[in-house]
Amino acid sequence: MIAYVDGKLAYKDPTQAILDVNGIGYEIRISLATYSKLPADGEKAKLYTYQHIKEDGQALYGFLDPNEKALFLQLISVSGIGPGTGIVMVSSMSVGEIRQAIVSEDVRAIQAIKGVGPKTAQRVVLELKDKLRKDELLAKAGIDTVPLAKAHNTSRTEALAALVTLGFARAAAEKTLDQIQHKHGNDLSVEELIKFALKSH
Repeated sequence: MIAYVDGKLAYKDPTQAILDVNGIGYEIRISLATYSKLPADGEKAKLYTYQHIKEDGQALYGFLDPNEKALFLQLISVSGIGPGTGIVMVSSMSVGEIRQAIVSEDVRAIQAIKGVGPKTAQRVVLELKDKLRKDELLAKAGIDTVPLAKAHNTSRTEALAALVTLGFARAAAEKTLDQIQHKHGNDLSVEELIKFALKSH
């Protein structure tokens, strides 16, 4: 998976950016929030990316803010929300607004986003409210919940990707890793995290 692309901004419009990395142009789909913060063409830029691979092609989705990428990944973990809808969601509302709507169980605000029906909006609230509330409590306590923002969490990110590749559902894998880190601490290697996760199933 491509975690980020760091290069020179060759092109941008409100839905995509092209980053030139040593002569190779990466076409990356972006949110409006990312577009509004991108530098001028020819300047250096770094986008945290999510690579979506399906039968008929693949696409890169990119975000200037790791928090936006983290929320995007949480949104697309909900059944019925693909990357296309996820990018529309983070373009329609700010990260803070979406998190607030989910935590306060404001289904109507989420449903107002283009392409999100009432059942999907309810699923988003149901599946993410507890996780986001926990993230908020941890943030208030000064504990970082965004994997890209701190180095010691890279093992967790790698372990999560490995577990999903091995067939775990993303939500189940995240929950398992939460339990392992709560019990054994945050200093486990990728291998240790995966071993514990496999043993717990």
